[in-house]
Amino acid sequence: MTSKRLATCCIFLGALTLAGPVICGPVRLKDLVEFDGVRGNDLVGYGLVVGLDGTGDGLRNAPFTEEIMTNILERLGVNVTGEQFRPKNVAAVLVTATLPAFSRVGSQIDVSVSAIGDSDSLLGGTLIMTPLNAADGQIYAVAQGSILAGGAAAEGDAARVVQGVPTSGTIPSGARVEREIEFDLSSLTTVRLALRDPDFTTAVRIEIAINESFRRPVAIMRDSGTVEVSVPATRMTSTAHAIGRIENILVEPERKARVVVDQRSGTIVMGDDVRLSRVAVSQGNLTLRIEETPLVAQPNPFADGETIVVPRTRAAIEENPGISLAEIPEGTSLSQVVAGLNALGVSPRDMIDILKSLKAAGALHADFVVR
Repeated sequence: MTSKRLATCCIFLGALTLAGPVICGPVRLKDLVEFDGVRGNDLVGYGLVVGLDGTGDGLRNAPFTEEIMTNILERLGVNVTGEQFRPKNVAAVLVTATLPAFSRVGSQIDVSVSAIGDSDSLLGGTLIMTPLNAADGQIYAVAQGSILAGGAAAEGDAARVVQGVPTSGTIPSGARVEREIEFDLSSLTTVRLALRDPDFTTAVRIEIAINESFRRPVAIMRDSGTVEVSVPATRMTSTAHAIGRIENILVEPERKARVVVDQRSGTIVMGDDVRLSRVAVSQGNLTLRIEETPLVAQPNPFADGETIVVPRTRAAIEENPGISLAEIPEGTSLSQVVAGLNALGVSPRDMIDILKSLKAAGALHADFVVR
């Protein structure tokens, strides 16, 4: 598994073409697969951010903010029943995080904070202690700390400018794990590898590489997305040792022919393995022009009358010759065709339309992804 394959990846940015050789060599298994059972768990919580500079929730528009603020103050021994308070420096937020696999009590994880009321910004705010629950309703972590918002906002009497999203932010290492998820890895006698991009060829190569590494038939491919590995029953090889050895095995993945286009920016990305069947392409443009040149007729000075606007419209339809390519031979790569279209001065929008038509005609042999 030490051979390297030379491939070409072409990126077309409008009229600019970037093409160069890319070495598609072996890749570690940890970058190709996920180990069944070794995954994170999503956490969510509802909390309160304080210390905002007048950019908090309007309590009349967000009554849930007042409710959670009352509950927090009462837990701290402050009785606010019947009191009227309208602070503008607090905001209700949702807090999300991911509990990594094998996290232990006391370890810290990152959290994301997002406003759910009509707060204008979370800049400078501090999240008050917020429990984070998993899907089973149990509390697994507690979050608290200063928020790093990802934007800025400023306003005056007649204008307001916002850059980024100031109503959301993060707290690095802002949550502390309080409960562990029990998972006995050592009790597993088999480990399943789930391919991130299922492919039969890649799965076969993974099976062969693992068996060669352990020098015994311990791996078997179940389908295009699953390879099952039996952990060798020896005192010196535990399940954790086996996973650590497996994830560093090098395998050359097989990639599918794919074309990705972005209609907004006119970007086209493709691999050199994209092929075309015999096909002919002809493309032309229609241009519709409408010009308005109204004529204003005014009465003579000191004469009775009124000004009249006489409309004058000129409409014309022009058909440009466009492009007409000779018949494309069998096996021509799409990168060569796009390079030829680019040399002819075809606009990115027209080029994307041509690629769509080639796919619809069944002449483009690749996955066609439009974003």
